[in-house]
Amino acid sequence: MSVEFIGFIGGHHASEIHPRSGPSLQPDYVEKVARAHEEAGFDRALVAFHSNSPDSTLIASHAASVTKRLKFLIAHRPGFVAPTLAARQFATLDVFNGGRTAVHIITGGDDRELRADGSYIGKDERYARTDEYLDVLRQEWTHEQPFDHQGQYYRVEGAHSDVKSPQQPQIPLYFGGSSAAAIAVAGKHADVYALWGETYEQVREVVNQVRAEAAKHGRSIRFSLSLRPILADTEAQAWERAERILQQARALAERNGFVRREPPNEGSRRLLAAAAQGSRLDKRLWTGIAGLLGAQGNSTSLVGTAEQVAEALLDYYDLGITTFLIRGFDPLEDAIDYGKRLIPLTRQLIAERERQAAEKVA
Repeated sequence: MSVEFIGFIGGHHASEIHPRSGPSLQPDYVEKVARAHEEAGFDRALVAFHSNSPDSTLIASHAASVTKRLKFLIAHRPGFVAPTLAARQFATLDVFNGGRTAVHIITGGDDRELRADGSYIGKDERYARTDEYLDVLRQEWTHEQPFDHQGQYYRVEGAHSDVKSPQQPQIPLYFGGSSAAAIAVAGKHADVYALWGETYEQVREVVNQVRAEAAKHGRSIRFSLSLRPILADTEAQAWERAERILQQARALAERNGFVRREPPNEGSRRLLAAAAQGSRLDKRLWTGIAGLLGAQGNSTSLVGTAEQVAEALLDYYDLGITTFLIRGFDPLEDAIDYGKRLIPLTRQLIAERERQAAEKVA
């Protein structure tokens, strides 16, 4: 099975160790980082969504206009626009960019952030709304004739989209969320289920859970893992770089008056549970930044030489992971470096693993 690499396109240059300079949306930076990802051999690039961020769909549209092959994973929070409208927006974009669109469904686990966009319902109810939202979204994408829908959250009559995605049967749906409610919806709808960078044991557990949920609907599902690789020419230098990153992140957090709080979402709690076991886990998993900042999103790393990190990615591949979302603490420079060293080497190792498996079957 082929492997997919996803990078990250932000609206500006920033990370846990780099403070933002200038406005939150800088078109020149978007263009530069999009072109860098395409040249580096990434398959896709994620465009994130937050309640105060520039629109992810429009950023992806601009990035597509300056690239030819790079595909995009657009983070989308259901429930804030009608699913019929969202379906037509994504299908329209997919026609313009030649079938390079995928959608990452993030229902959202932080009640406080969601209130900024007017959502006041609880998490389990949000996932129930997401379930229905995706039912309607799929119908808008796939039905050739007008359809009606009457549910708890949405009611439409004669809904129909004249614009259809060039991807068949539909635009791919990626899905994030680690609670029981999230996994139930993922099993029903997701083409790719996304985890953050957890331990081998945690990944094995979640993969089995999601596969079991998908099986209830007669579906199969693929899996993505998000990590922050830290590379250097030697293992010692890589760990020294990780320590520098930790010190820089601590200094920037203190300068910004950061106060760590208990995370409201299950995914962050799982990363903190891993961090509680130690800062170095399995072969190369480093939890330093997750532990420092309360696991706010994708914050665990694989640390080592390109060869060592590629071998660790191969371990995750053996657990069922076929997509790796990787971004660095030096966003642009690391993306270029991954393209030179990590991505081609990992593809080579996985191709060899698949060749050996095929020979055994033959």
